[in-house]
Amino acid sequence: MLQIENKILSLDIIQDKFACDIEKCKGACCIHGDAGAPLEDNEIKLLDEEYEKIKPYLRKEAIEEIEKKGKYYVDEEKDTVTMLVNKEECAYAIFENGIAFCGIEKAYFDGATTFRKPVSCHLYPIRTKTYRSFEGMHYDRWDICKDAITKGEKEDIPVYIFVKDALIRKYGKDFYKELTIAAEDINKKGININL
Repeated sequence: MLQIENKILSLDIIQDKFACDIEKCKGACCIHGDAGAPLEDNEIKLLDEEYEKIKPYLRKEAIEEIEKKGKYYVDEEKDTVTMLVNKEECAYAIFENGIAFCGIEKAYFDGATTFRKPVSCHLYPIRTKTYRSFEGMHYDRWDICKDAITKGEKEDIPVYIFVKDALIRKYGKDFYKELTIAAEDINKKGININL
């Protein structure tokens, strides 16, 4: 484990490799799972405020589901998550050439919204959990991401570098700089969590 500020990180975030291979997985993380994408409080507010700007980017069946059941719901773990369509794919998923992408993010890149996408999606495969005195961060392994592991190993991209933009978005540049220094030190010392 590694501690930076009040964050406790598993070392596999530094040592394991990962790089999405969307051509192979087809955006499966937007389609499969037992709940929608976790939303932070500020994201719930943004989604409420900017839904009408995002709506033109969404599929007809997703709009129908959202307008019938809501933009989000509280799952079994008491997290507020994005609404699902057919109890499976994220309602904000859009499909282009058979690949699932985030409709919120497409709207963001078109300049239609200030909401990029849920930070939980942006950070993936890192998952976070807030405890009373610290925030835990771990590398979430999911069999649908096996091609991302292969690509990450081939291109030598550690998890924390793959999600650099998301880490900076959530925790700031100073946090990421400290993480990079710690990762370089751990790698230089040859600390191996897989022993």
